[in-house]
Parts: sequence; structure tokens; C-alpha cells
Amino acid sequence: MTIYRWIIGVLSALLVSGSVISFIFFMAGDDERWIEIARRLRQLATVALLFWFNTEVWGRVVYTIVTW
Repeated sequence: MTIYRWIIGVLSALLVSGSVISFIFFMAGDDERWIEIARRLRQLATVALLFWFNTEVWGRVVYTIVTW
């Protein structure tokens, strides 16, 4: 589970940093393509973090049912 958390953490960090960098490029150059990329990366980061949260919660539920 530790490896899974590291993978999700690194993936989320990369997506969030890419979103921030894209937003900075949008602010500097006023190009609409960069804001589209920033929004998409932010959405993907949200999906990755919600997937992590969901697997953590349901993993505990399954663990509790199995070891009851």
C-alpha cells in the first residue's frame, strides 16, 4: 500500500505542478490554450486524488469485513 500511496502522490504532484505552470504561462502570455491545459490537468489531479481516497476508504471497508 505504501508504493500505491507514493505513486498516487507523485502523479498528483506532477499534475498539480503542471496545472500551476500552465496557469502561469496563461497569465504571462494571455493565450487561451494554456488555461485549457491548466483546467484539464487540474481535473486529472482531482480524479487521481478522489481515486486514492476512494480506494483507501473501500480498502478499509473490505479489510474490516474480511477480518470481522
